[in-house]
Amino acid sequence: MRALKDNALTLLFLGLFLATVIGQAFVGLANENEELLRHRMAPIGIGEFVTSSSFLVDLSENWQSEFLQFFVFILATIWLIQRGSPESKKPGDEGAGSDEEQLVGEFARADSPAWAKVRGLRLWLYSNSLLIVMGLVFLLSWLAQSLAGVQVANEEAAQHGELAMTWAQYVVSPEFWNRTLQNWQSEFLAVGCMVAFSIYLRQRGSAESKPVGTPNGTSSVESE
Repeated sequence: MRALKDNALTLLFLGLFLATVIGQAFVGLANENEELLRHRMAPIGIGEFVTSSSFLVDLSENWQSEFLQFFVFILATIWLIQRGSPESKKPGDEGAGSDEEQLVGEFARADSPAWAKVRGLRLWLYSNSLLIVMGLVFLLSWLAQSLAGVQVANEEAAQHGELAMTWAQYVVSPEFWNRTLQNWQSEFLAVGCMVAFSIYLRQRGSAESKPVGTPNGTSSVESE
C-alpha cells in the first residue's frame, strides 16, 4: 500500500493512458469498419486494426506533439522566466545554476544519484537526461507518424488511381504539416495558458498552483 500511495500520480496517469488507448482502438475499429462497409469491403478485426498504419499515425501524431511540448517547455524554463508563475523560476535564477545549487560533483549529497557525484560525460548526460529523453521520444514518434502517414496517404492515393509518394515527398507535403501544426499549436496554447493563468488563479492543494494567499507577483519558489 505504501508503494501505491508513493506512486499514485504516476499510476493514475498510466491507467488513464492505457484506458484511452484501448478506447481509441475499439472506437477507431468501429469507425474503420463503417468506412469499409460503405465501400462494400469486408470488416477487419481488432488485431489487424491496431497494427495498421491508420491507427499508428493517429497514435504517434498525438505522442509527438505532447513530447515536443514538454521538450520546449523544459528548455525554455532554463533561461526564461515568468514573474509570479509557479511554472517558472524566480527572476534572477535564469540559467543552468551553479554546481553548488545543483548538488553535483563535490557538492553532491551522500544520497545524491551516483552520476551526480562524478565529472565528465556522465555528469553532462545525467544533467541533461530529461531534455534528451523528451527530445528522443519526440523524434521517434514524429518519425513513426511520418512513416505511417505516408503509408495511409499512398493507400488513399491508390484508391483514386493516383501515384504513390515517397517518404521525402510526404514530409514536405501540405497534408503532413496540416496535421502536424494542428497538434503543435494546441499544445503550445495549453502550456502558455497554464503559465499565465497560474499567476492569478489558484487551486488549493495542487503542486501546480501557488498557495492560495501568495501575492500574484510572487512565484511559489519565492514564497517558500
